[in-house]
Amino acid sequence: MSDNGRQTRAAAIRAMTAVTEKGVTLGDVLPRETKDLPPSEAARAGRLATEALRWANRSDRLLGPHLRLKPEDPVMNALRLALYEIFEEGSAPHGVVDAAVANVTRSKSGLVNGVLRNVLRKDVDWSALPVPQTPKWLRKKLISAWGKQAVEAMERVQTSRPPLDLTCRSDAATWAKTLGATELPGGSLRLAPGVQVSALPGYDEGAWWVQDAGASVAARVLNSQPGERILDLCAAPGGKTMQLAAAGARVTALDVSEARMKRVSENLTRTGLAAEIVVADALKWSPEAPFDAILLDAPCSATGTLRRHPDLGYARDGSGIEELIGLQAQLLDRAAKMLTRNGRLVYCTCSLLPEEGEAQIDAFLARHSDFQLAEITPDDPQWCVPQGLRLRPDHWEDRGGIDGFFVACLENRP
Repeated sequence: MSDNGRQTRAAAIRAMTAVTEKGVTLGDVLPRETKDLPPSEAARAGRLATEALRWANRSDRLLGPHLRLKPEDPVMNALRLALYEIFEEGSAPHGVVDAAVANVTRSKSGLVNGVLRNVLRKDVDWSALPVPQTPKWLRKKLISAWGKQAVEAMERVQTSRPPLDLTCRSDAATWAKTLGATELPGGSLRLAPGVQVSALPGYDEGAWWVQDAGASVAARVLNSQPGERILDLCAAPGGKTMQLAAAGARVTALDVSEARMKRVSENLTRTGLAAEIVVADALKWSPEAPFDAILLDAPCSATGTLRRHPDLGYARDGSGIEELIGLQAQLLDRAAKMLTRNGRLVYCTCSLLPEEGEAQIDAFLARHSDFQLAEITPDDPQWCVPQGLRLRPDHWEDRGGIDGFFVACLENRP
């Protein structure tokens, strides 16, 4: 085993442990844990950590009979990573076991060696084990909202590495041919997972950007027109800002995070698009004049993105959702005051919980008699709900899935 390989696995285990012990996300911790690795190894560490957590529920089922007590998280994550490498990546067991032993303390090396070798002595049918389940705190809520059959379908989708989706600045059909991509309803392009994004044609000239097909829906629902003044509220990481700017709108992109808005500026520069960048608290900031339309991608539980971010199930426990629901309502009310007469307000969250979507809109309409729901033409009829659109990962199971979103369009009609 190369020194790089050992360091790469060690970084992945440390990142996983930060998620399971401290409740941080891989996105927060990976830059720190991989900063000393070459770019290719840093990318591999991120993939190992992500995929080992995706399959951790199945790994734990396999490990359970061989553990009298669950070991501390660094050891447990070393075991999970080893089983992922052996059964999902097809790596040679001998090398993986040696690597796992090398990445735990000497006092735990015998445990790791013994457990993995005991597992491998069994005639394991990995693929016959149950599909990894959504964490208990979330699964119960989702079954209540959508039913057990739908949740099991979502879980099937969430076991697969998601494909790479792109949004084009223009001429999606031509780029689909150039990239060998599938054009999805709505115009997103889909490529197989594992593609090196920066090596693809069109990257350097900013012809497209990475954006899940589900995340692209809200900006299309807003239907911005050339010259309209539009506010992208809670704008980072900027995919929707670029969609609105590409349509010719005069966009103001606002977010409270200076670091995240720096990334938005970089993406705008790469794509040759323009928007006014504002770093501010949306609840305190006031525009000089009202906007023709506002897109509010509100902070939420992000439960619709588990297929891309399986670490969220381990980083979160369901606490804090009530506070998020309160913040969403405040942001909706604030946005309503920034609109022109007959203006449009699109509200979206990447959540699978109705209380962050459908119920939020019902409550808003009860508070604001001068607003009404606008009709939305969906890319897929099964997304339609009375309050707007409800996207679930299982809706496109045969296409590789889609992130979960709720989208509603409100019109100011005094």
